[in-house]
Amino acid sequence: MVVRRRTPSVTLNDVAREAGVSLATASRALNGSSRVVKDEYRVRVHAAALKLNYTTNLSAQAVAKGSTTSVALLVGDISDPYFSSIAAGVIDSAGEAGLIVTMSVTERDPARELALVRALRGQKPRVIVLAGSRSTDRAYRDELVAELEAFEAGGGRAVFVSQHELPFDTVRIDNYGGARDLAIALVDLGYTRFGAITDEDALLTATDRLAGFTAGLAESGISIDPAHLVAAPFTRDGGYSGAVELVTRGLNGLELIFAATDVMAIGAMSGLRAHGVEPGRDIAVAGFDDIQTVRDIVPALTTVSVPLVDVGIAAIEVALRTQTNEGDQDVDIATTVVIRASTPRLVR
Repeated sequence: MVVRRRTPSVTLNDVAREAGVSLATASRALNGSSRVVKDEYRVRVHAAALKLNYTTNLSAQAVAKGSTTSVALLVGDISDPYFSSIAAGVIDSAGEAGLIVTMSVTERDPARELALVRALRGQKPRVIVLAGSRSTDRAYRDELVAELEAFEAGGGRAVFVSQHELPFDTVRIDNYGGARDLAIALVDLGYTRFGAITDEDALLTATDRLAGFTAGLAESGISIDPAHLVAAPFTRDGGYSGAVELVTRGLNGLELIFAATDVMAIGAMSGLRAHGVEPGRDIAVAGFDDIQTVRDIVPALTTVSVPLVDVGIAAIEVALRTQTNEGDQDVDIATTVVIRASTPRLVR
């Protein structure tokens, strides 16, 4: 058996010695210092680095300067296409700016989100993007604000994708307005008896969407019977269990189920089928987000379209614009109602 010895790492001291210059001169020549280095010395240092196969430690260099070239993205659930689409936009926009994205999952847990932000501060990312609904649970709010204010005081930037209820730049999605417009469009299709499946953990996104939907119905004098309102986890399985709960309670002439997200709506459609109720025929279903999957399921899902990739792009643009103090820092993202086969026009 051949034992391979590890080659000792080449240091900046080795490069300086090989080039016959001081350590400070070698550092300035290789690390882009603003201080001028004579061309003769610069050439010698670069030649020595090439000969010794030396590469600069970009991470250490960036930390020493107070900021790395990384973007820390926090999402609620990476398996949810809502978050993965936003992440795609963040990665594309960050890449164009020469930044690298690292990602962590909060599991929609405020305590975990706070712990991740604390850990990330020590890594000195240039930007922290927090994508995910805020909660009505304020137990960790003040601590999170303090951590992010300290992060920004050190030169970083924090951007939220959510409601602007914390004192940081925010990419805001019109959840209330989109859901209101959806309700009005569905009433125009002839629907009058509605049920809804929403989140059980008081996420503000779900709260805003349900509030907008009920406001849109109220404009036509329609309300949701409390017996047809179910709280469930903000997931596919939550949508499934929510639909089963509605069937168990008795649909009693219910015409349409609104789910607070497309992922929940897809789960709801499966739950209905499992109990002999065919979506789009026996009962209509609508969601929110317009993730790509809903265009291909049968029946295709009526929803509210959110340009999720653009949301991620906007988050990076806001962060970089903030660092140069250019213009307004918040961005509002409009939504659009998309009617598909899951909500056929009712003929009475």
